[in-house]
Amino acid sequence: MAALPEYPAPSLVELRYLRPEQFDRLLAAEGDVWDTRLDWDFRPSADLVRRFVRMQSLGGYALVAGHEPVGYCYYVCEERKGLLGDIFILPEYDAPDLELALVDASLRAVWSTPGIHRVESQLMLLSSAAAARMPDRLRMETFRRQFMIAELTGRSSPLAHLPERSLPPGIEIVPWREYEQEAAARLIARAYKGHVDASINDQYCSVSGARRFLHNIVQYPGCGSFQSAASMCARDRVDGRLVGLSLASFIAYDVGHITQICVDPDWKGEGIGYEMLRRSSSALSGIGCRRVSLSVTSSNAEAVRLYERTGFRVAHEFDAFVWNRPELRAG
Repeated sequence: MAALPEYPAPSLVELRYLRPEQFDRLLAAEGDVWDTRLDWDFRPSADLVRRFVRMQSLGGYALVAGHEPVGYCYYVCEERKGLLGDIFILPEYDAPDLELALVDASLRAVWSTPGIHRVESQLMLLSSAAAARMPDRLRMETFRRQFMIAELTGRSSPLAHLPERSLPPGIEIVPWREYEQEAAARLIARAYKGHVDASINDQYCSVSGARRFLHNIVQYPGCGSFQSAASMCARDRVDGRLVGLSLASFIAYDVGHITQICVDPDWKGEGIGYEMLRRSSSALSGIGCRRVSLSVTSSNAEAVRLYERTGFRVAHEFDAFVWNRPELRAG
């Protein structure tokens, strides 16, 4: 029996001490995983990582073996909150203890940043073994999430053949326009008041936070390349108020993603969410997508039922983590 290959034990190094070209193999390997597991083109995100590493403006740590990064975790801090943005380790080094070493080092660095009171993270590729042993558990909450996919083409695709549903009197669905961002931010803050997703992402808790959320979706590739042609608003014709929102993006040249869908609480149960989902999906199909994906919190049973009924299936499960300073949780 041949001896197993031996790899040098990696050490933790801050990202700011590394060069972007050192990450080429690591980011290419991560891209393969995103493509295989999620049908997601990771290259735009990889380019952002290289850009910020080059600028020495990305916080986080790499596992370095020899002179090559074999794993990394990065974070960003904004106002009073930190975000753990991503984690990945090459398969030959992949082990829960190494994942946890990266998370722990990054989390400690975020907590040491003045003014930080909260940390959020949705690490899509974190192993379940590492997720079960996350650090700082006394101030941590965990929320199970599902990454769901539906086919847009073929006779066997329920989503491709959904019947149109009549809207309530006075409600119309119109294409997304950039000038709707302020009204959309107010809608998001209303729709997510007391919602589980507002516990995961505190940008849902205020109009100002929702503005930043929308800006990030439209301007940055973290949730794909924004597609206004497949994004919809539901509007009350009487007062002009937005009562529903569906935003879509490309995560690969032929794969769409619903980045946001919400309905004003006063209009829930009227079929508005269903019809926006149907129209956004149809629009994505019309501009060349063969499938569409979305993410949903598992405890959001109403949304999960809608997605399952319209043809979505679970392709991947992961956890969202939130850490709050004890004094905030007590208040």
